[in-house]
Amino acid sequence: MTESACAPPRADLVLPCLDEAEALPWVLARVPAGWRAIVVDNGSTDGSPDIARALGATVVHEPRRGFGSACHAGLLAARADLVCFCDCDGSLDPGLLAPMAARIAAGETDLLLGRRRPSGLGAWPVHARAGNLALARMVRRRTGLRLHDLGPMRVARREALLDLALTDRRSGYPLQMVVRAADAGWRVSETDVPYLPRSGKSKVTGTWRGTWHAVRDMRRVLGEAPGAPCAPGEGVAA
Repeated sequence: MTESACAPPRADLVLPCLDEAEALPWVLARVPAGWRAIVVDNGSTDGSPDIARALGATVVHEPRRGFGSACHAGLLAARADLVCFCDCDGSLDPGLLAPMAARIAAGETDLLLGRRRPSGLGAWPVHARAGNLALARMVRRRTGLRLHDLGPMRVARREALLDLALTDRRSGYPLQMVVRAADAGWRVSETDVPYLPRSGKSKVTGTWRGTWHAVRDMRRVLGEAPGAPCAPGEGVAA
């Protein structure tokens, strides 16, 4: 059997990071072999960049605060054909991305999302689940996609993602990716992934107020008029 037939495809893994020193060793130890981990520091004060660099990750500094700012900086820094995204707080296992990337490489789908399934007490607070449910319903009305979760773990091809010309730089970035992909006619799918209790407190959904602020921000993304980005693989990389 050839290497290409038995080995998972290589990818760049984007890990947005804001004060995740506690979780970084666990997360980086689970990055698939041969992949490049791109830790995008978004203003950490706990030494996260130094820890990531010492553990072999590529560190990118993004001074503009915002989850979308960090994700997009990582996308621009990526060079592999496949790009994966994952939270850096220990709530998701990057090792699960290898079979997800294989499905994209095989042409099964164009954007594959990890549907979070809580594992352990405190993995997904009630207010965060409620916000996610409301968001999924909004997405269904806007796009017709019958998704259950707009979670941060996902895989797609780099050039196709760049062609979407994503503009949100806050918590709406993952949603905008899905909405614009749907508008472009992409096949969007999801697969179950265990969702573990995170290290530290969430910067977005750690409180009811933060959750509903995120939902409010995402309503603006859902209000976008359908655009006409290129279909997967048709554009030229930036």
